[in-house]
Amino acid sequence: MNTNRKETDMPAYPTLPAWDQPAPEWLSLQQAASIYGVSVDTLRRRIREGKLSASRFGVRLIRVRADDVDRLYRRVPVGDQLARRRRP
Repeated sequence: MNTNRKETDMPAYPTLPAWDQPAPEWLSLQQAASIYGVSVDTLRRRIREGKLSASRFGVRLIRVRADDVDRLYRRVPVGDQLARRRRP
């Protein structure tokens, strides 16, 4: 184990957007994994399976659209939200 390596958590966004700025359209795999609580390998698997579209920017940079990741990992209703969906 390398003790000289400093462990830091990568923020979801490289810099926090100002209040009047929209959220970024493209996310790195690391950013998307951090936001949605999945691993980068899981995102790579979804891309390979064709469930998540991605674009390559340059030789090594892979980016995914935030909207595409939102659709893939949609919220699960809980509590009152779930009860409201079940009522006729």
